[in-house]
Amino acid sequence: MEYRPLGRTGLAVSAVGYGAWGIGGSLWIGADDEESVRALNRPVDQGVNLIDTALGYGMGHSEVLVGRLVRERSETVYVATKVPPKNLLWPAVRGVPVAQCFPARHILYCAERSLKNLGVDRIDLLQLHTWQDDYLDEDGWRDALSELKQSGKVRFVGISVNDHEPASALRAVQSGIFDTVQVIYNIFDPTPAAELLPACREAGVGVLARVPFDEGALTGAITPETTFPEGDFRNKYFGGDRKEQVHERVQALRGLLGGEAATLPELALRFCLSHDAVSTVIPGMRRLSSVEANVRAGDGRRLSPRLLEELGRHAWPRNFYS
Repeated sequence: MEYRPLGRTGLAVSAVGYGAWGIGGSLWIGADDEESVRALNRPVDQGVNLIDTALGYGMGHSEVLVGRLVRERSETVYVATKVPPKNLLWPAVRGVPVAQCFPARHILYCAERSLKNLGVDRIDLLQLHTWQDDYLDEDGWRDALSELKQSGKVRFVGISVNDHEPASALRAVQSGIFDTVQVIYNIFDPTPAAELLPACREAGVGVLARVPFDEGALTGAITPETTFPEGDFRNKYFGGDRKEQVHERVQALRGLLGGEAATLPELALRFCLSHDAVSTVIPGMRRLSSVEANVRAGDGRRLSPRLLEELGRHAWPRNFYS
């Protein structure tokens, strides 16, 4: 496993981390706790040392499972979690003041709940789960984050960037307030590489690349015939004719497989990790069957400039979250 600096924090984190949304048991339907615990432990066996969860993942259930692992393992495992917006709107809506999303008392309350769920005395990285650029000009939230850091309950703070809006975090990166940003970055949406990733590198801000598989599209598992359980968010994400669109575009990517990446998931992960501003990529790994291959992509080998240039032709501007 390769270890990379998490910006200026001084932490060295595994190139492949663990995204723990899917084990929360809501929106991603079908998670089994015992299998989730096994799927959490196996990456740690192989050197993964960062897990990204959130209070909003299954109303804290993901945090409970992550905390169980952290307390039981002797290895150092860094936990990143998130404060949900008080209005429970994902992504953040333009024009809604930060006082409705992240008032100071709400941040402090949620941090305490996360500490209790995790069963720890300190959170390694606390992130605001949504972000709008206007928040930077409003008061309240930054005092709460500062208080949590000064009390020792939180080591570092960051933001989770609005879906497919990397430019909305540019001023936040340059503000010096945040230690990390978490952003959607994948073959279909490489737009953070234009401005946000270089800005993070210059400012010493760590980058957690999320949704590397485009919610499963870039694994090659989505076909026109694919179905999802009732209540699973992917019914909307891949609604209408989107499964047909995904399948067609993924088939085109299969022609690029070979010596540099044997599978689509490997290609997707290595794409993210080929940018030196990325500290870690955090795929979801609900099942043991996906752990081994995903972790192998963290060995430090980058894709060639030739292949990266070719992948650039497969960018697909759209927002399935809207």
